[in-house]
Order: sequence, then structure tokens, then C-alpha cells
Amino acid sequence: MDQIKTEKARLNESIGQAAELIRKAKYTVAFTGAGISVPSGIPPFRGENGLWNTTDPIFLEIEFFRKKPLQSWLKIKEIFYDKLGDALPNPAHEVLAKMEERSFLETIITQNIDHLHQKAGSKYVYEIHGTYKHLICTECSSEYDMSFADLNYLPPTCFVCKGILKPDIVFFNEPIPAFAKRRSFEEAAKADVFIIIGTNAEVLPAAQIPVIAKQNGAKIIEINIEETHFTREITDIFLRGDAAEIMTELGKQLYL
Repeated sequence: MDQIKTEKARLNESIGQAAELIRKAKYTVAFTGAGISVPSGIPPFRGENGLWNTTDPIFLEIEFFRKKPLQSWLKIKEIFYDKLGDALPNPAHEVLAKMEERSFLETIITQNIDHLHQKAGSKYVYEIHGTYKHLICTECSSEYDMSFADLNYLPPTCFVCKGILKPDIVFFNEPIPAFAKRRSFEEAAKADVFIIIGTNAEVLPAAQIPVIAKQNGAKIIEINIEETHFTREITDIFLRGDAAEIMTELGKQLYL
């Protein structure tokens, strides 16, 4: 019991230190991954309860999609569109939106495709892996809001050229969108405080983004359930725990 109290006191002290860094910062950037959306009921791709434990990732290989779009779309609809539309932001998303509103946060760089940051009210979000909210034609590159498509009839097709529509998310073996990549690296380089939330970002080039921030002098605050390679290599303040719970406490410290 005493050990639990000591750990909780240590965590509260660290949250206070993180809040103080954010209050004094000139340019704070958040970098989020699957862990921030787990409290919203969205499973991560990797790990114990990850999607790849039950779903073959080949359905999100770009070459497989091109060859067998119907098979891809059936699985994509099941794992994304049947679930994400009803998902709601959790306190972690909401605190970030309030931080932006109060000028404690400049931008969010996210690896998530779930659009929950925008649902929570965040305005400056760079989605380096795209978003399920948009569809793009594989033939003529016309873009559509997902509400355009009737997903009872798969695969959806383009109104302009009848080509197959693809979710505007980064499939395996596809490059990250150039604009989102460039802006993410620029934002990381400008940050003097950089908050990592719910990600170990093992995949390149996302893994480089926090490193760029550190190399340019940023203090790194990390919120994760378990330690990561960031914790050992670049993190200044590590806050171990559920993203929604830690961000709620951080929000209290910032009087949001």
C-alpha cells in the first residue's frame, strides 16, 4: 500500500512538472498514436489486443487492394467504418482541444486515422497516416467525403470516372502524404515542448519526428502505459498510465 501511495505521489509530482513546462513553453506540439484512442474503444493495431492479432494485415497492402479491392473493402468496412463512425473523443482528446483553445498547444501530429482530435474540437491537426473520413479515386484522384459512399455496395466507385474509391489512409507500402510529412517535421523542429501520447512510433518516418524535436532542443513529455525506446533515449518526463487519466490530471494542473 505504501509503495502504491509513493508511486502515485511521484506521478502527481511529475504531472506537475510537465504542466509547468507547458505553461512556460513558447511552442508546444503533441504527437499522438493508437494509445490515445484506446479509451474511446478503438483497438490499437499492435500489442496484446491489437487488430493484427485477429486480422491479416494483407488487406491493407496497397498491391492487394489494387488486385482485390472487394476483398479489401469488406475487411476495411468491418474493422474501420463499422466502428469509427460511432467512436467519441475521450478526455485525452478533449484536454488537447482545450489546450489549443487556451494557447497551451500549437498543433497535433497524429498517426491515427480516426478523426477524434477534430471531433473534440482541435483545429490544427496533421494526419500523417491519413483519415478514414475521406475517400480518393484510384483512377482520377477525385476526393470525396466518406458520406458520399454507400458502403452497402462495395467497392464504392467514383462519380466522375467510375474508378474504385480507396480510403484516404496510408496503406502498407504507400508513402506518407508529402504535405503532412513536411509540416510534421517543421512543427517538431519548432517545438520547445513536445508531448508524446500513446505511441512508441516504431515505424519510419514517424519514429523520426520526436527525435527531430529533441535534436532542436525540445523538452520531451511522454505519456504511455509502458516505457518505450523514447523513454530510454529522449524523454525528459515520463508519465506512466492511461492517456485519458493522465491527460485529465494534466488538464487540472493547467486549470482547463
